[in-house]
Amino acid sequence: MSTPLIIEYLPILVFLLIGIALAAVMVGASYVISPKNPDAEKVSPYECGFEPFEDARTKFDVRFYLVSILFIIFDLEVAFLFPWAIALGDIGLFGFWSMMLFLGILTIGFIYEWKKGALEWE
Repeated sequence: MSTPLIIEYLPILVFLLIGIALAAVMVGASYVISPKNPDAEKVSPYECGFEPFEDARTKFDVRFYLVSILFIIFDLEVAFLFPWAIALGDIGLFGFWSMMLFLGILTIGFIYEWKKGALEWE
């Protein structure tokens, strides 16, 4: 005779209910306890105490975006190397050469970006 499904999942349900109740109590307590007297300084967009250096809508240098995109690409390359290295014994020679092709394509892309001057800051 097997146990009913609700009995098996009862600890998870209790945990979820306690979590939801605890979150509701915290949000409610912060709403009741918090002071509600904002002044002009507190509701200003710059709470750090400094006057803004320039307009918030100034153009942002596109090189920051380019470097971040390149970082994501080459960071993913490293992320793919870990499972490949672990499974290398099982995937054999085909898996090895597939990864070498992948790394070669990424290296060609990196050299292209380097030659185009995308990584230079003037």
